[in-house]
Amino acid sequence: MTGEKKKKKRLNRSVLLAKKIVIRDGAGRQGIGEPSVYHAVVVIFLEFFAWGLLTTPMLTVLHQTFPQHTFLMNGLIHGVKGLLSFLSAPLIGALSDVWGRKSFLLLTVFFTCAPIPLMKISPWWYFAVISMSGVFAVTFSVIFAYVADITQEHERSTAYGLVSATFAASLVTSPAIGAYLSQAYGDTLVVVLASGVALLDIGFILLAVPESLPEEMRPVSWGAPISWEQADPFASLRKVGQDSTVLLICITVFLSYLPEAGQYSSFFLYLRQVIGFSSETVAAFIGVVGILSILAQTVVLGILMRSIGNKNTILLGLGFQILQLAWYGFGSQPWMMWAAGAVAAMSSITFPAISAMVSRNADPDQQGVVQGMITGIRGLCNGLGPALYGFVFYLFHVELNEMAEVETLGKASKTNMANPTDESSIIPGPPFLFGACSVLLSLLVALFIPEHNLTLRSGSHKKHSNGAQTHTHSPQAGASDGKEPLLEDSSV
Repeated sequence: MTGEKKKKKRLNRSVLLAKKIVIRDGAGRQGIGEPSVYHAVVVIFLEFFAWGLLTTPMLTVLHQTFPQHTFLMNGLIHGVKGLLSFLSAPLIGALSDVWGRKSFLLLTVFFTCAPIPLMKISPWWYFAVISMSGVFAVTFSVIFAYVADITQEHERSTAYGLVSATFAASLVTSPAIGAYLSQAYGDTLVVVLASGVALLDIGFILLAVPESLPEEMRPVSWGAPISWEQADPFASLRKVGQDSTVLLICITVFLSYLPEAGQYSSFFLYLRQVIGFSSETVAAFIGVVGILSILAQTVVLGILMRSIGNKNTILLGLGFQILQLAWYGFGSQPWMMWAAGAVAAMSSITFPAISAMVSRNADPDQQGVVQGMITGIRGLCNGLGPALYGFVFYLFHVELNEMAEVETLGKASKTNMANPTDESSIIPGPPFLFGACSVLLSLLVALFIPEHNLTLRSGSHKKHSNGAQTHTHSPQAGASDGKEPLLEDSSV
């Protein structure tokens, strides 16, 4: 028996080695070299660098196009885009399992960057195409699938971290460059440069990016239909109520990320129009807060996790977020925004700490289930948050009737509120206070999340893996009618 087992092991190793050779050969013919994390990093960097360059021109065009209800329209545009991304992400991920990652990387980058040249050609078409581009604005989903195809499970978190850090680096550097070029040479040059970077990204995908899921790995999938379960964006959300711990984590994520998503969509516009920041100051603000956030997530997060534990780190991050949002809401002077920005950098530790809690305490074969739920909650917030912020700004009449003729540096620090009502003069940023209340509720919910001895009950869901995409299927009838908890406290 021992000899037969050894022969089987040798045969299995030979088969695996042959598959790896075939995969590498098949992938290598379609690009430069073998598929690697560095290909994914370049794609992400170029896409978001192009959009970061447009931070300053976009704020100007947005107000010129919608002078009466700037914040409301900004919220609606980003809200529609976020909801469409949430609805389409599972379907595009499932299709990429069948047709490969490279074609969908090309598709998502092309349609995500398609609105850029329209900024100067037709602002109305620019914002219309931005809203509809949400259907394909899921580059991160395809990139993560690409990375998962070419990495071992123990390497994946490091690879994902590299991709995320590259995304942050692109947004730290590009707004400042765009603001300088806009000030020196005008917005038209910035739009042309951003369009050129987007074309470079598309060209890089076409010529240099190898396919990570070659045809040799897809014959079975070609004839397999895409099930509704794979394409259903609400599939992961429906599993939330199956376990009390998962429910608490997801509620915490929803209540804390909803204001964060709304803040991302409107805060730089708020700094420019209401607080009176110049274009250069907005770019500097993005860069400084971005660098501080990277330090918080790499250095401070690790220290806190070791010293005060996972759950307390989450609670501390939520506390910083409450302070940051309240400061943004009541602050009316530029120095207050800078101080609150430093606090915002510390609040960025919350979501990595939540992901770490799930990752450390979940069984390996169930990581995708719970992480997928959290990602689904965040995707939903990306649609609801901007719309909520825009609507609250509209309710409190925080608007600007005229674009700052005070665009010079000497007048840039002057507060530029138009029609200041009683509410807006007392509370300059009402949505941020609504957000602070939401995060306070999130903190109260997080207090009840158990920290220790959490294990995912293996067998509660069967996992089918095709390429890198993981699809969960309900257990056979009679198991527990789908009500078996995903997480349980093993100490009970």
